[in-house]
Amino acid sequence: MTHFVRSTPTLSLLTGALVLATLASSTVGQAQELPAVKPSAPLLLKSRGSFLVGGNAVAQTPAQLSYFTPDPPPSGTTVTVNQMYVDFMVPLVERGLPVVMVHGATLTGKSYDTTPDGRMGWFEYFVRKGHATYLPDQVSRGRSGFDISTYNDVRAGVKPLSALPNFWRFGDELAWTQFRFGPTFGTPFADEQFPVEAAAEFSKQAVPDLNYVLPNPNPNIAATAQLAAQLKGAVLMGHSQSGTLPLDAALADPTGVRAMVLLEPGGCRSATWTDAQIASLAKIPMLVEFGDHLDAVTGTMVNWQNQFNDCQAFIGRVKAAGGVADMLHPPELGIFGNSHMVMQDKNNLVIADLVLAWLNQHARR
Repeated sequence: MTHFVRSTPTLSLLTGALVLATLASSTVGQAQELPAVKPSAPLLLKSRGSFLVGGNAVAQTPAQLSYFTPDPPPSGTTVTVNQMYVDFMVPLVERGLPVVMVHGATLTGKSYDTTPDGRMGWFEYFVRKGHATYLPDQVSRGRSGFDISTYNDVRAGVKPLSALPNFWRFGDELAWTQFRFGPTFGTPFADEQFPVEAAAEFSKQAVPDLNYVLPNPNPNIAATAQLAAQLKGAVLMGHSQSGTLPLDAALADPTGVRAMVLLEPGGCRSATWTDAQIASLAKIPMLVEFGDHLDAVTGTMVNWQNQFNDCQAFIGRVKAAGGVADMLHPPELGIFGNSHMVMQDKNNLVIADLVLAWLNQHARR
């Protein structure tokens, strides 16, 4: 048997054959064969398209300029806000559960599509492996909606300037170290898997992040849970800022959540969950993934080693409650150099195969 995580007796195991078969498809677990990156076989789909989920209708009153400026329409006119855009592909032959892939801060569903250097992303790869795959843009990002009322109210003088939330996004220099492309801007780690030669293309993927304008509770939670329920069972995958979104969605409505994959969450909030919440989460299998060089970069917004440790503690609580919870840490399998943007790394399909192997073992409709 081969450990899938740091060697801790209480942690689950994958069969050695499963892991070895995955690693055998690569060169020492690092490179990817060209046919896997640019397959000659056509992508066969049953369907593809897009739709919107979640959102709520709001009506304008005569005293407000919240939704229409400068000239408001008649009183009672309604608009929909906080709706989530979802792109999807369904393979001609389905061989597993649908997978919902949610992106992180200042980004969109593009994170999982074609990589910055032009290779196949997880969106297409999971479809080729038989999973219907759904790519949302989080509410307040990309093609999804958000509530513009605060901005228009400030403009109209209804609210003070101090009420105006920030837009934000990462600068290239901070992203380089924060996402662990290298120890200092422009200098990659010697074994770095992120395609740093395409860093400028990655910068183009960033969009203004309006997360601070969202109400509480975050509408992405309900929209993600609703999407899983509509799919009648799905795997929820979150990354970074949305890393714990699957957990929140499962607690809001576990109806459609069959498994959860947390890619480098900004912490698992191990000490904040009640015992009752842990007992509920323990009913759903979960996988947490962290890449390499977690303690090699200092002075960034997030200390990734601390987040790794926090997630290990969270996994321990879930397992103590009888749940299936595993840590996928590629260095423990002899795979080195993975960045925070694991779905875009040069060995992204190697890591995808490990996630798929875990799903094949634990995710059931």
